[in-house]
Amino acid sequence: MPTKIILPESELPTHWYNIIPDLPTPPSPVLHPATHEPVGPGDFAPLFPMDLILQEVSTERFVEIPEEVREVYRQWRPSPLYRAHGLEKLIGGPARIYYKYEGVSPVGSHKPNTAVPQAYYNAKAGVKKIATETGAGQWGSALAYACSLYDIECEVYQVRASYDTKPYRKAMIEAYGGTIYPSPSNNTEYGRRLLQEDPDTPGSLGIAISEAVEVAATNEDVKYSLGSVLNHVLMHQTVIGEEALKQLAMVDETPDFVIGCSGGGSNFAGLAFPFLREKMAGNINPVVRAVEPAAAPSLTRGTYTYDHGDTAGMIPLVKMHTLGHQFVPDPIHAGGLRYHGMSPLVSLIKEEGLIEAVALQQTETFSKAVQFAKVEGIIPGPEPSHAIAEAMNEAERAKESGEEKVILFNLCGHGHLDMAAYQSYFDGELVDYEYPQDRIDDAMSKVPVVAG
Repeated sequence: MPTKIILPESELPTHWYNIIPDLPTPPSPVLHPATHEPVGPGDFAPLFPMDLILQEVSTERFVEIPEEVREVYRQWRPSPLYRAHGLEKLIGGPARIYYKYEGVSPVGSHKPNTAVPQAYYNAKAGVKKIATETGAGQWGSALAYACSLYDIECEVYQVRASYDTKPYRKAMIEAYGGTIYPSPSNNTEYGRRLLQEDPDTPGSLGIAISEAVEVAATNEDVKYSLGSVLNHVLMHQTVIGEEALKQLAMVDETPDFVIGCSGGGSNFAGLAFPFLREKMAGNINPVVRAVEPAAAPSLTRGTYTYDHGDTAGMIPLVKMHTLGHQFVPDPIHAGGLRYHGMSPLVSLIKEEGLIEAVALQQTETFSKAVQFAKVEGIIPGPEPSHAIAEAMNEAERAKESGEEKVILFNLCGHGHLDMAAYQSYFDGELVDYEYPQDRIDDAMSKVPVVAG
């Protein structure tokens, strides 16, 4: 059995997959933040170019990938699928483990899969500047890279907790020509207000989103870009799962488990949605599982209801699993998973019973990440370490039961710029954090009540 399964470049997907037409229940409408009435494509025009708006509301099952985007994708796609022989030997037992590796992209993660088309469509619309937020910095790096390809300015607001602990992300974004600020910042009215209230706030993705949206909404020549959560973002990521389906077929394997870490939902959906399509069609029947941090447990402890995607409440209301848009998580090292809500589409399929969700503590994920690195050679980012840990847990369960299981997970990025977090783990400074229910209840008390 080969260790690395490579698709030829000619097998690069030609279309993104849109799961909406295949869902048993259609997504709930997006609502205006003030009137709570359904919004139309025109309501998104101040933030996004029309091509992306039309993709956001599309009901087409497959959306063609522009050849100009596929040309850039060819720098790293198709990405490899690995058989984790070392991990299998370490655990023992009958499980066969595969992982799709997205760390081969120029910025070391899955994020360019959507950053490139988003920059492409903005450039096509004549946009000269994009504002965005980032948590751990993977998204900010990817968008800065993509904007550099299309001569677009990129302004990034990074969650302060990650900005302070991941200094080389700032350097990476600046290397691609982007400008980066710790959020909350003094650049926006909302940021200044928050700093006056709490100068030491660690920030949150919701806060950073509010700042970037404010910049776009108050400047006619600036658009906004989001690296997860939205329908079109998840759709762009499905190149991951489409390739993985073909790669497993090359070695005559069918997964029993499809596992991905989940913060906003993009890399999880990118791997899982094509497999869910095949599951709903009756072709395969894997357990599909999202893994999140116990410190930001939107799927496992959040409420499925309408909420704002940002802390200031400037952007429309979406129905999702949420901990409340005022939620400010503990500054754990998996910065890309510290969002208060979950993608509406991922939330919906969880409600429909199509996927499972579990929450893990960060010491367990770092422990498993180190074991993985020793036998597979790749140092994973803190975010996909959650998927690695759950895949290893499932392999242990297969060992106990003696059942042969095929486990697939998405290793959505390497951890080369996250070594400070690893050092904290080695020094015994990382602690587990279970988000207190009273703080969740307090944040949820501020969620708007939507009639009906």
